[in-house]
Amino acid sequence: MSSTDTSEPTATPEPAATPEPAAPSPGPESGPQPGPADGEVDPADHRFECRSCGFVYDPAEGVRKLAIEPGTPFVELDPISFRCPVCRSRVGAFKDIGPRNKPSGFEENLNFGLGVNRLTPGQKNVLIFGGFALAFAFFLSLYSLR
Repeated sequence: MSSTDTSEPTATPEPAATPEPAAPSPGPESGPQPGPADGEVDPADHRFECRSCGFVYDPAEGVRKLAIEPGTPFVELDPISFRCPVCRSRVGAFKDIGPRNKPSGFEENLNFGLGVNRLTPGQKNVLIFGGFALAFAFFLSLYSLR
């Protein structure tokens, strides 16, 4: 009778990964600090919309009526004392609608529509109302044919 080895083969230990040296922390003399990397969005720049009345809190503008300075992110507002300046709703009534320059619409649809889907809401307003103004100007120019 032969003896069979039923033990599992021993795995060779993998070499431990050597830790990479930490990057030196930039000091004040290194110049301006880089912002978020390309593709990343800084949450401090996000706008928030009141779901009750539609008021949009933009950190770049602040709220002069409530003495909130421009550049104050929404997350730094006091959740107890801050109220919507229009309808007096609390912080919980606000939803994050992203940064000002973000294209509107669903992410999967941004590559369709002859590039119009990549426009920001402000750019779309200029395109739509500019087209209406141009059409109205052409309509009025028909009176000059007489």
